[in-house]
Amino acid sequence: MLTSFFCCPVCGELLVGERTLTCSNGHSFDKSKYHYVNLLLSNRSAGKRHGDDNLMVRSRGEFLDKGYYGPVRQAVLDVLRACAVPGMRLLDAGCGECWYTAYFAAELSEFAPHVAGVDISKDALRWGAKRGGVELAVASTAHLPVADASCDAVLNIFSPPEIREFHRVLKPGGVLIRALPLEGHLWALKSAVYDTPYRNPSPETSLPGFVPLSRQDLRYSIHLDNQADIRSLFTMTPYYYKTGAADQAKLQALHNLGETVEIAVLAYQKITEPNNVSAS
Repeated sequence: MLTSFFCCPVCGELLVGERTLTCSNGHSFDKSKYHYVNLLLSNRSAGKRHGDDNLMVRSRGEFLDKGYYGPVRQAVLDVLRACAVPGMRLLDAGCGECWYTAYFAAELSEFAPHVAGVDISKDALRWGAKRGGVELAVASTAHLPVADASCDAVLNIFSPPEIREFHRVLKPGGVLIRALPLEGHLWALKSAVYDTPYRNPSPETSLPGFVPLSRQDLRYSIHLDNQADIRSLFTMTPYYYKTGAADQAKLQALHNLGETVEIAVLAYQKITEPNNVSAS
């Protein structure tokens, strides 16, 4: 009987099984035909869509597959390699369509890692499952269905942070790796769409319960030479859903865009007990 990365969201016991995951208390969860399991209890019967929709997920997958964020993925991989151990347990909290997650599972294969990803979006996990190598669950990062002190590393890549939960699931000395936008990230895109674009806030680098290990600020240029890639970049971001038709029309006229990627990759190590960490 295979032991899952995940715990029962009802009672917290470990889940085991292949097509159906069960716990020692008899709670069971069937995997979907897309090979993920839904452990988001509030969504099991409501029928409500949660998280990124199919347009955002498809756009992000198509854009990322062009390699525009390759240096970001490599920077995260370098940090993972530095802390990798045999049989490492790696959790991607907010894994999306698994462009990062599946790559890390393949690149770290010599360590025989157990790699899992959670995301609140079913659409994202349908795409992620196609990439393979990752155990997937629909779940909120605010309530991770993962045992205390069970992860060697947690990834938080362009996803809302839940620092208390990340701290809870990491082993003592475990590593949290975050990637988040710097002030000038995607400035050209915002300038093309908005009359008064705004810069991103500076990232918060101090986290309770963690000590900083490393920081790498990536700043490089990309050139988008077709409308499809420009539109994918726009629709994969929250900007699309906060922008009116008139401003969206400005982007439709663009067929070339020189853009700046500005992203920080930060690594932290868990140092304190969970009861000393305040909620994020």
